[in-house]
Amino acid sequence: MSKKILLLLLFLATATQAQTEVFYHVFQRSFFDSDGDSHGDLNGIRQKLDYFEELGVNTILLTPLYVSDFYHNYFASDFENIDPEYGNLDDYVQLLKEAHKRGIKVYQDVEMQYVAGTHPWFKDSSANPKSKFGKYVVYDDAANKKPWYFWGAEEFALYNGRKEKIIVVNLYDKNVQAYTKKVLEFWMDPNKDGNFEDGVDGFRLDHMMDNLDNAGKLTNLFEKFWTPLFAQLRSKNPKLKFVAEQADWGSYGHDYFTKGNVDFVFAFRLKFAIDKFDKELIQKAADSTFLYNPAGKNHLVFLENHDTKRFASEAGMTVGKSKAAAAIQLLIGGIPSLYYGQEIGMKGEQRQFGMTDGNDIGVRESFEWYKNEEGTGTANWYKNTGPWWTERYNKSDDGISYEEQKSDPGSLYNFYRSLLKLRTNHRALNNGSYAAIANGNPNVMSFGRSDSGETILVFVNLSDSKQATLSTIETRKIETLAGEAALFEDGRVSVVLPAYGFSVVKI
Repeated sequence: MSKKILLLLLFLATATQAQTEVFYHVFQRSFFDSDGDSHGDLNGIRQKLDYFEELGVNTILLTPLYVSDFYHNYFASDFENIDPEYGNLDDYVQLLKEAHKRGIKVYQDVEMQYVAGTHPWFKDSSANPKSKFGKYVVYDDAANKKPWYFWGAEEFALYNGRKEKIIVVNLYDKNVQAYTKKVLEFWMDPNKDGNFEDGVDGFRLDHMMDNLDNAGKLTNLFEKFWTPLFAQLRSKNPKLKFVAEQADWGSYGHDYFTKGNVDFVFAFRLKFAIDKFDKELIQKAADSTFLYNPAGKNHLVFLENHDTKRFASEAGMTVGKSKAAAAIQLLIGGIPSLYYGQEIGMKGEQRQFGMTDGNDIGVRESFEWYKNEEGTGTANWYKNTGPWWTERYNKSDDGISYEEQKSDPGSLYNFYRSLLKLRTNHRALNNGSYAAIANGNPNVMSFGRSDSGETILVFVNLSDSKQATLSTIETRKIETLAGEAALFEDGRVSVVLPAYGFSVVKI
């Protein structure tokens, strides 16, 4: 074995972290409707468990389930009950049990830092400092007449014409801390029998911050609120995981690992670099994303989510370009996270239809199961409610649907399936550490993954023209696993890639 190969294997073998999960981020109101009311629901997700297995994902991330006046459910009016349009507790338990029987994990998104204006904590305590909830939300005066409003706005316009308030919760209050623990314990073990087959495997913590909203009012929350909460929950279920959405999207989130004690954060910087198809930016972001994590901690690698533009709507995007980005996302390391519809190239972005939460519906449209958008189970709950319907992105006969792509071997959907299967079948791709691999072409991204003696190189053409390159890595034998066939030249790997082509090579 050459010295270069030996050094490569030693380098790649360091800091290996568990990353076998593949997340599928569901905006459930828009996913699949099981009862004909046009709202996606828990039974709809349960009925599509076969789809998740067929695609190759093994972890479902749900948006909040609790009752809210907001269609996205992020600001609760009742933390303890499920939005009836999603179903009931029996539906929840059945989904969790059936998912777990298939080896599929379920995470639930929660946001405990704010409540809607209809929540009892605010309704009872507003202008009533003697209320039993008088300290549950933050007021800027002793008479409880000046609540701390989210973003300083006294009300927000909803897509259906209603207006609602959002108030900041007092996370310092001991009663709030005890209540938060109680609520999350319920979702992880609804029947309280200590068997977690009917509860979530983890939580996503939306908009998690150490200094809430950078306002200087609720500070040191990692130490005072989150870390003690996590410790209490983990003492009951040591397998429970926590995913933090770092509020600063420009952050790599390392302080969330070291001070916040979460398990996963989001690879925002890597996502933004992939958006630009710039080799130098991607390599810099990947190095900072993967090489400095504490043991057992990791990043969720994503291209889009419920708050970002759909990747297929990025400027100049094509199916070929989307495939190149998917190859990087799924093979580079960390934990892949797909946003529903990403795998079929659904389009969408936020709009500016005035001050309303309807502006985000463009990135939360109904999953396109069928060529005809009116097919059974279509969750177009926003139909005829405003310009987000008349100017929607996803329509009948747009070539973007599961029905049209599932039988097309060259489709984006089947490309995702093939790469997820490849990832599962190779321990280096499934669980290996990452290292940048040099080559002489500024348009070709190359990196290595290695685990337990298996080493794989990945080459991705970031340009719209044919590119060739020769890896600096020396080896004795190669095997092309996917994409364009690699050549063996003087002990090194040589590839010729079409526009946005890729090659996966075992050495």
